[in-house]
Amino acid sequence: MSSEFSTFKAMAIGIAIVVAGVAVAPSVTGGQYDMLRLTKPRKGKSTTDTGGTTTTTPTTTTGGTTTSPPTSTTTNSFYSELSMVPSNFDVNSELVPSWGTGAIPPSASPDVVGAFRFICNAGQLLKDDPIVYPGQPGKSHLHQFYGNTGANAYSTYSSLRASGSSTCMSPLNRSAYWMPAMLDGKGDVIRPDYLAIYYKRRPISDPKCSLSSGDPQAEGNCVPLPNGLKFIFGYDMITGKAPTGSVYFNCDGPGATQGHYPSIPAAMATCPAGAKIGAIVNAPSCWDGKNLDSANHRDHVTYKSYGSWGYAKCPDTHPYVIPDFTLQAWFSIQAGDDLSQWQLSSDAMRPDLPHGSTFHADWFGGWDNTVLAMWTDNCINKKLNCSGGDLGNGKQMKMFSGFSWTASPRLVPEF
Repeated sequence: MSSEFSTFKAMAIGIAIVVAGVAVAPSVTGGQYDMLRLTKPRKGKSTTDTGGTTTTTPTTTTGGTTTSPPTSTTTNSFYSELSMVPSNFDVNSELVPSWGTGAIPPSASPDVVGAFRFICNAGQLLKDDPIVYPGQPGKSHLHQFYGNTGANAYSTYSSLRASGSSTCMSPLNRSAYWMPAMLDGKGDVIRPDYLAIYYKRRPISDPKCSLSSGDPQAEGNCVPLPNGLKFIFGYDMITGKAPTGSVYFNCDGPGATQGHYPSIPAAMATCPAGAKIGAIVNAPSCWDGKNLDSANHRDHVTYKSYGSWGYAKCPDTHPYVIPDFTLQAWFSIQAGDDLSQWQLSSDAMRPDLPHGSTFHADWFGGWDNTVLAMWTDNCINKKLNCSGGDLGNGKQMKMFSGFSWTASPRLVPEF
């Protein structure tokens, strides 16, 4: 194993331990799985960017080169999604033997969910929001983007799939993730050292993963991430309702005290210079199976609850369980930093609340379907403990050139 892989593996496993230790991995459940979606034609009305009707074609391998299907999967009899847009590059060129050896990750047991984790660096800073203000550049508060380097106010599922590199390891993941920029109160944006993403869900074979399994405590019907899904989670900037997704701040590193802190001021006393402060939020796990967006960009997805029945399940209105993810943005603290001045760009819209209270995040899916099938089929459905972009089948997403565990530059002028 090369020293480069050894260093990345050690850091990735360390981050995985932190993520697993502080993130709640809710029970998830459901019905059909990704390779079935890729290869088996379904009945149903097509939902595409252009309104066209298409059919499915399986992933092919020719001469060692893997390509996504040349034709598209469409809305099927189980749930709605946009037509697949295949990657416009050789998928194999972005895959390497996992950890240099092709090793298969261990089981996630005794955890009940499979895990797929990877690390991102910070990408572009834009006053754009392709979900809330599509086609209106400069209309939103300042956002820190991750993932697709071409994401902007004009982004659609098709444009994300067709262009852009990625700060989330590889363009195999052209999804866009964004959140309010962190400001130092002195005219600068504080760029995070890294973003940790942790997808999880029960395996498809789990009886709790199907409403027709006979398990009286089934939580919903498990499905893969549908093409074109997008949503917002965390603080609701539109209505001001209670935040979703267990939003909190945490501290990690020398002299830090880990915890679930509701705001930056609440966390700052436990975060000395040399430590990191993390902004953490959990994405929704339940989907209505019909809508890829909604008027408030939230109502088509929701979270499992225990209600009066005493076990976690999705509501009847949202019976599909998707792999949900935890997003963690980690910011280093240096000597001389005044944490009392740190705030999110969105906090200016609610000056009556403690800094950090308006933390929220947006997600617009843009995964290559071949690779999405790999981590769903292996890490999730085989209940493996995958980290560092390990796909659970001896392959791993290649890390982009220039990745760093430390933001450089750390501060950039606010605009």
